Amino acid sequence: MRDEGILTGGLEPEEETFDAGLRPRRMEEFVGQAELKERLAILTEAARGRGESLDHVLFSGPPGLGKTTLAGIMAAEMDARFRVTSGPALERAGDLAAILSNLDRGDVLFIDEIHRLPKTVEEVLYTAMEDFQLDIVVGKGPAAHSIRLDLAEFSLLGATTRVGRVSPPLRDRFGYVARIDYYDAADLEQIVRRSAGILDVPIHEEGSHIIATRSRGTPRIANRLLRRVRDYATVRASGIVDADTAHTALRVFEVDDRGLDKVDRAILQAIVVKFGGGPVGLSTLAIAVGEETETVEDAYEPFLLQEGFIQRTPRGRIATAQAYRHLGLEAPGGGSQQGTLI
Repeated sequence: MRDEGILTGGLEPEEETFDAGLRPRRMEEFVGQAELKERLAILTEAARGRGESLDHVLFSGPPGLGKTTLAGIMAAEMDARFRVTSGPALERAGDLAAILSNLDRGDVLFIDEIHRLPKTVEEVLYTAMEDFQLDIVVGKGPAAHSIRLDLAEFSLLGATTRVGRVSPPLRDRFGYVARIDYYDAADLEQIVRRSAGILDVPIHEEGSHIIATRSRGTPRIANRLLRRVRDYATVRASGIVDADTAHTALRVFEVDDRGLDKVDRAILQAIVVKFGGGPVGLSTLAIAVGEETETVEDAYEPFLLQEGFIQRTPRGRIATAQAYRHLGLEAPGGGSQQGTLI
């Protein structure tokens, strides 16, 4: 597979290089998501056996679960060139047209954050995905006319953290929508041990367990925490990641025993202390903690909802009794504030 580069996805360049070095290259190296892996393997093996390009696939799920990695693996399994871009990077229809017209037969085009494609760019994809043709408008005003160009047969793999924001016409053109779920602790332990082996970090089973249980069900976070624990072990301990070292290192870097970091706790503190337990609107909450609304909604809120720390109601976010207990406070009335869930 010829790799055309990997997007940063909001990571610092150093962290992206670190994560890229730990990415599995083949399906058998990928840990977790067993049922999804089997379905994707069927798609790639069937296409390869028929000598055809992959069907278009849309990956959905929270950040850091392996959407880009799985797309790269599928391209590698097909021995196809892997071209990478993102929705926000394609500002004009001409940007996408230039990429599509340079694809060869069998190439895999990966678009991250595909739900953020401008409408005019998205519409170019419709005929490209279905008919492998590209409509180009030449001229302006009354003299404008459309030219249809043939494209090489390619595969589009898209990724989104918000599948509901992918328009139905675009979503329906994908042959398969692959939902990636959070990982359990056992799979994350395997990922931590695999990454530690690649990085040549001595690690005990108890140390990998502590890191895994605080990784919020997300491999990217597990690898990031391993990196921080490795730094602490090298500088302040023996260099071996055992239970005590992992526990102390994560405390130093403000990751508690439930996997909540400084921003998570700031969100809970804001709801509980500043807004009396809620309800509070998302934009108000984001301002209170000094983060972008989209960052709170996409990066922090899903885990807090999943773990039962907050609830979403028509009037806004409210804190649960568990949030109060985690902050060492007593919940009013002995329970969470009540509201109709949405």
